[in-house]
Amino acid sequence: MTFSLVGMCRRTGMFGAAVTTSNMNVGSRCPFARTGVGAVLTQNRTDNRLGPQGLDLLSSGKSAPEVIEALVKGNPSIGWRQLAVIDRHGATSFYHGDLITSIHAGAQGDGCCAIGNIIRNEAIPQRMVEAFEKSPQSHLAERLIQGLEAGFAAGSELKQIKSAAVLVVHEQSFPLVDLRVEFDRSPLTELRFLWETYQPQMDRFVTQVIDPDSLPPPPV
Repeated sequence: MTFSLVGMCRRTGMFGAAVTTSNMNVGSRCPFARTGVGAVLTQNRTDNRLGPQGLDLLSSGKSAPEVIEALVKGNPSIGWRQLAVIDRHGATSFYHGDLITSIHAGAQGDGCCAIGNIIRNEAIPQRMVEAFEKSPQSHLAERLIQGLEAGFAAGSELKQIKSAAVLVVHEQSFPLVDLRVEFDRSPLTELRFLWETYQPQMDRFVTQVIDPDSLPPPPV
């Protein structure tokens, strides 16, 4: 009931993830990213503890395949989980638990990895990867959203999607982009609206944190 992707911008070093699902509040449960480290997705019967654990493993120097191996090993409930990881070099890996009985699939591309479960067809992750790869000069958040839109156009999931999110980290300890649609009839339309509204203000939001004195005073 979820399709998503992790990605890296090789020009800027940004990392991020985007996700949509027929359930609620997906942005708080599934995508995780850390500056200079990588990104992790955890979904299906989601164990959101695996996101921070995966980032810690990436921070210790493990590659994406090594992170997947470590998260899977000795985990008694891992059969219900679906995971995707991208590391600091842009290498990726994904995992499908053997208790997932719905249509599910994964695909890897240049600096990206897409996964999905309870989806209408196995081609959806590949279509997402292809959309991500088409515009390497675009902002990472834009590319991730394009990936979700491609997944929706390729068949989406079995139920109506209701929430969506995009998360991107860059040079600061806080996210550069963290936009969430928690409950909406058309969450990808709303996510694009949020992104296109947020993007022109994005740099100012960073500047007011790290160098507020450089900004002009507000109008009286």
